[in-house]
Amino acid sequence: MLTLFYVVVVEQIIQGLHNLWEGLRWLRMVQRRTGSHAGFYAPSVALFCPIKGLEPGLEQNLAALASFEYSNYEIFFAMASAEDPARKIVDKLAASSKHPIHTVIAGRPDGCGEKVNNLRAAVQQAAGGFDAYVFTDSDGRPGKNWLARLVAPLADANVGAVTTFRWLFRQGGGFWSALASAWNAPVATYLGEHHNNFCWGGGTAIRRERFEQIGAFEFWKGSVSDDLSLTRALRQSGRSILFAPECLVPAMFDCDAAALLEFTNRQIVITRVYEPRLWRLGGLAHVLYCGAVFLGLGLFFANLFTGAPAAHLLLLALVPPVLSMARGVLRLPAIMELLPEWKPKLLADGWIWTFLAAMVAIFGLVEYLGRAIHPANPLARNSLPTAFARADTHSHAVTANDRSSVLFHSVLS
Repeated sequence: MLTLFYVVVVEQIIQGLHNLWEGLRWLRMVQRRTGSHAGFYAPSVALFCPIKGLEPGLEQNLAALASFEYSNYEIFFAMASAEDPARKIVDKLAASSKHPIHTVIAGRPDGCGEKVNNLRAAVQQAAGGFDAYVFTDSDGRPGKNWLARLVAPLADANVGAVTTFRWLFRQGGGFWSALASAWNAPVATYLGEHHNNFCWGGGTAIRRERFEQIGAFEFWKGSVSDDLSLTRALRQSGRSILFAPECLVPAMFDCDAAALLEFTNRQIVITRVYEPRLWRLGGLAHVLYCGAVFLGLGLFFANLFTGAPAAHLLLLALVPPVLSMARGVLRLPAIMELLPEWKPKLLADGWIWTFLAAMVAIFGLVEYLGRAIHPANPLARNSLPTAFARADTHSHAVTANDRSSVLFHSVLS
């Protein structure tokens, strides 16, 4: 047992040191990108935002989408029903906005997720009158220069798409909201200057001709994930996905324990259905991290009870969590560079992305075990369309994205 502990803890220490190095590289990338000029490419843009129901801060979030310092864009708010309570907010915004706002009523989905159906209807209504498509969500609050910076890299015709990610801020003071924010953080810093980026539905820009060329609309047929399917379409066509950290989207988030479990359950179930291999690798990563910590603690207390040397075991067991927290410390200055107006909030809640970073993998392992033992959890089943059950045989099976961020928490935290 002692030999096993040494093997596992050494592997975790090496992984942790590698993650620290990657954290330094990510910080340097952020400093380089924020200090560079966005460029002058300014295509006509159709901005698509699916909406469902009321959520905290919705009016301010939608108002931010209509307030970009960008002259040539129109907004398409898409919802399943004209009776959606968010309709009144959209109508009010449309009456005062200086940019054209279109309300798209998509109707009930047929064989695909509701969000995907809403986007399909909005893209159809926009038709071919724009140079670029930008996809976003209603729960974020991007800054005034967000749209200009997101579409600017499309000046390079070789770029398939430009994407960014969210940074969750807890709206209240609850622990479960803090844990959700810590859960989300490693995925934002996973994206970078490499070929493994994925499209995020809350912030992705693509040339219209590229969208049509790769057949993205067809990939949305029968899909429950808009961004996963777009990622798949781009990868199959050999197109790159550029990450724009300067477009990071702040999002206010609040949840209780039940909502957090539903949020993480969806990520894990989607990963298991769409990418079983990555689901297994992610589970292994969680097991190794938690194994190093708990095996070390167990051996420490056992040796303490028998009077054998024990202090070194405790110190070794604590190294992986300390390295995980150190990676969190590196994230903070990078996010402050990207979201300077949120610096007071980042400093006040800094413990979330440092101290809690060491706990995320432990929580993730519990979730993994729960889904492994009870894969047909009613909570997960009710959260997804019926098409999800047969996604493993769907012709447009897709790769892992932010909804499967669980893969990265042990490997990248």
